[in-house]
Amino acid sequence: MERREAVTIRLPNGLLARAREARNQGESLNELVVEAVDREVRRRQGLRAYEAILRIREQVRARTGDQPDSVPLIRSLRAGEDRDG
Repeated sequence: MERREAVTIRLPNGLLARAREARNQGESLNELVVEAVDREVRRRQGLRAYEAILRIREQVRARTGDQPDSVPLIRSLRAGEDRDG
């Protein structure tokens, strides 16, 4: 099992009450908080990755200009048509 470190958090009373109500049968408040924090960390990492993709996309667009839509070419290739035909 992963080593754990104890921390103190202060939650607004209303949020704490809702968290206690929301937890599953047999689930500790600690387990609920750990899962919520893990999910939020992954969400934020995903958002940062998405933002990085958008920045790179804009850098490529600035360097190369807009690229033609490749969908018609791909569809024709899948249909067995020649690329030059």
